[in-house]
Amino acid sequence: MPTDTPRYRATELTDFAERLFLAAGCEANKATAMARHLVDADLMGHTTHGLAQVPGYLEEIEAGLMAKAGEPRLIADQGAAITWDGETLPGIWLTDKALALAAERARRHGLAAVAIRRSHHIGCLAVYLRWATERNLMAIVASSDPSEATMAPFGGVAAVFTPDPIAFGIPTGGDPILVDISSSITTNGMTGRLRREGRRYPGLWAQDAQGRPTDDPAVLAASPPGSLLPTGGTDHGHKGYGLALAVEALTQGLAGHGRAEKPTTWAANVYVQVMDPAGFGGADAFLRQTSWLAKLCRETPPAPGVDSVRLPGQQASSRRRAGLAEGLALYPGIMDGLAGWAAKLKVTMPEAMA
Repeated sequence: MPTDTPRYRATELTDFAERLFLAAGCEANKATAMARHLVDADLMGHTTHGLAQVPGYLEEIEAGLMAKAGEPRLIADQGAAITWDGETLPGIWLTDKALALAAERARRHGLAAVAIRRSHHIGCLAVYLRWATERNLMAIVASSDPSEATMAPFGGVAAVFTPDPIAFGIPTGGDPILVDISSSITTNGMTGRLRREGRRYPGLWAQDAQGRPTDDPAVLAASPPGSLLPTGGTDHGHKGYGLALAVEALTQGLAGHGRAEKPTTWAANVYVQVMDPAGFGGADAFLRQTSWLAKLCRETPPAPGVDSVRLPGQQASSRRRAGLAEGLALYPGIMDGLAGWAAKLKVTMPEAMA
């Protein structure tokens, strides 16, 4: 970003987002969870899934499509396996709650999982991982939206899946390993941003309705629409296709609700699993192995043109520390997109740092 981009204190941005959600009628715990999560996503560099999501969330709240209050409905509880109906509650708050419950049960059983049907959007998966790794727990978070289809199966031309992300949080003796990947080469959020800005993908990441690979994100908004290519592209896209099938089995199959019901509103199905290494080979032994592996990766000689080998999440952790210390520079246009809602809800905008 340009060096003259305004910077904001993360605490003030969080307070601002929380006040927006409160003014929209959200319960305090939901407003707090969403605000903290979205600012943390921006701190980590996931700018399509940070405060950029606030206008869309507020629109959903205003339309009655995201519930402002309430609790999930229990579908099943087998001790280490729990299923909820999210009742269209804020997905960020639901996933936080599921992570805490899974962690509590994992301390007892070694591992535990929560499947959630009919949640709302859950934001950036990588953000959830740090909470678990700070407690020396390993976590998996996966999400899909059965109401939407933007990614085609490998070899096909019609979209069946969403980008279907899955994330793994792995504690080490230092910074955690934070793996956050999607089944498609890119996301819907990045596609929308590039299309609005008149830009192209840096590679052949999509295909038109006839199956011709393209770097033009506009094909997804064409009639008939194109689709995102699975991770691996036209050559090895069976890998992303297989991952999408697994993610939708975890999030929709285990939750007992998904594409078969043909939902039509923005939603999410979620799978959260937490593992306590103490219930397996031991916490110290786990950290010894993961720390050793991380060290091997970091010390691998870099390929030509590469400064050093990074671990997944390493850059996000560094960005987060810098943003907390020096202020957060938001992606251009995000504050402009929030100004109208701030005026409508009579919420004071935060001031940039001097």
